[in-house]
Amino acid sequence: MTSEWRVPVRHVAVKAAAAVAFAALTTALALGGSAPGALLAGVAAAAGAALTARDLLSPVRLSADADGITVPHGLIGQVRLTWPEIASIRVDVRQRLGLTTRLLEIDTGERLYLLSAYDLGAEPDDVAEALRATAPGDGERR
Repeated sequence: MTSEWRVPVRHVAVKAAAAVAFAALTTALALGGSAPGALLAGVAAAAGAALTARDLLSPVRLSADADGITVPHGLIGQVRLTWPEIASIRVDVRQRLGLTTRLLEIDTGERLYLLSAYDLGAEPDDVAEALRATAPGDGERR
């Protein structure tokens, strides 16, 4: 059985709407004669469009089965890791400026893969627990 975690559709929709809004703002600023403002809004529109394209082309951020996991690598690429390659799976919790950030950390010893709740569409604690349960005969991967 394969488990998958993906970017929520509502997050993709918000990024697409922001890209469209910044594109409209770019046009308005360019027609109004504000070249620096149009350039800045244009960069924001391009960034929003790129993030939306990434989410549409590679919506699944993490998948796991009995053989291993598939994690993001680069902008839209993926890499397959077998369970023996994974040194640890844990959730990093940080508090700063009154905000708490939780990231799922998948450590291979050579690479560290970080995924947020926005990437996974689920809480990192729940995903970590599911990954540990999927790993064959493994209670030590913490």
